[in-house]
Amino acid sequence: MKRFNLLVASVLILAMILGACVTQATPTSAPAPTEAPSGGGAAPTQAAAPTSAGAAPATIKIGALYPLTGAVAATGLASQDAIKLAVDIINNEYPDLNLPLAKTAGLPNLGGAKIQVVFADQQMDPQVGATEAERLITQEHVVAIEGAYASSVTATVSAVAERYGIPMVCAQSTSPALTQQGYQWFFRTTPNDATFSELMFKFLTDMNKTKGTNIQTVATIHENTQYGNDSSKTENQFAEQYGFKVVSNVAYTAGTADMTSEVQTLKAANPDVVLPSSYVSDAILMMQTFKDQNYAPQGILAQGVGFTEGSFLPTLGADGNYILSREVFAADLSQTKPIIGQVNDLFQQKYNRQLEGATARSFTAMLVLADAINRAGSTDPAAIQKALLETDMPADQLIMPWQGVKFDPQTHQNTLGTGIVVQGLDGQYRTVWPFDLATKDIVWPFPSWSGR
Repeated sequence: MKRFNLLVASVLILAMILGACVTQATPTSAPAPTEAPSGGGAAPTQAAAPTSAGAAPATIKIGALYPLTGAVAATGLASQDAIKLAVDIINNEYPDLNLPLAKTAGLPNLGGAKIQVVFADQQMDPQVGATEAERLITQEHVVAIEGAYASSVTATVSAVAERYGIPMVCAQSTSPALTQQGYQWFFRTTPNDATFSELMFKFLTDMNKTKGTNIQTVATIHENTQYGNDSSKTENQFAEQYGFKVVSNVAYTAGTADMTSEVQTLKAANPDVVLPSSYVSDAILMMQTFKDQNYAPQGILAQGVGFTEGSFLPTLGADGNYILSREVFAADLSQTKPIIGQVNDLFQQKYNRQLEGATARSFTAMLVLADAINRAGSTDPAAIQKALLETDMPADQLIMPWQGVKFDPQTHQNTLGTGIVVQGLDGQYRTVWPFDLATKDIVWPFPSWSGR
């Protein structure tokens, strides 16, 4: 019995010694966070709990969902680079830039706290987007989300953000339905397809009035996800409102490998202007098929997205010339707005490419979100939500040709966003409308493929 008691006592003493060693080996604070690699593959780091201005965190984590693999990965990765540039400007001092938070290092109302972005790959899949959004919120403990590029993915991601009560700022998704759901945590900086579609028909009306063209009929061709369907719907509405006849609406499966029958349908309908709504791989295939079918309407006026993304013109070369598109940004506007040139130069120095519509919008949304967090002076989601509702960012602090950023109190749509029309000319996008902002004269009609 004595031997048993002695053995038990020895075991207890050993356990106490080991416990003390484990306690001493446990870090008293989390290591400094580093930027998560693309795809969100880094091991989660512990995020600070919601704080007030009296207990500022050293780092504030924001989630960003973009397509980082797959057919439109080039756009997602370019958007990732634009967000990184915005974060660099926020976290460091850029005294010569007239941008929100550029002149200080970090967020001054949170003790100079730095922004850390955790990127996640939504793979252009609504379910993957929802799963990744939940991971960012529950495991990475982000205080807000930016994304999620495709409207169909943004629809599921915004539902997750709404369920968890996490602010989400949408940079690029343009389906009007996204801000018509009554969500309290979803905000959108970019104009939507209703705004863009009306702008396109204002442009066609102005062409008839100012340039003496005789545009009477249009046809839509669109991919069959939420973005394309909503784009075609709004284009039909504004065509009727502005007195243009829609002679055909052609839908195709997103990511299709062949568009021969769709282009033949357009050719038979013979519209004056074709209005495409496509992501970049489909947009490239469509123009290649136009050429193969020797189809050249008076004009091709795209609903942005694939027709203005970074790989479109380089892939098509001269075949990308003369295509028109609505846009939210063009680097040539730096002639009248110098801040565009300053930021574009920085982007080119760091990433060897120019800003375009998708990347400029990602950059802007991150500045808007960080500005709201700074004004909130807190990482509490409700405080950030309130600050977003109070946003009133002036035009001179934006690289976009907008009147500013101010969210509608009910829909949370930016009410001050607008657009322009650009044309591919000599491998670059040039602003051609509004005519008072044009840096190049528009080429009309669209030249025949054999006559170039």
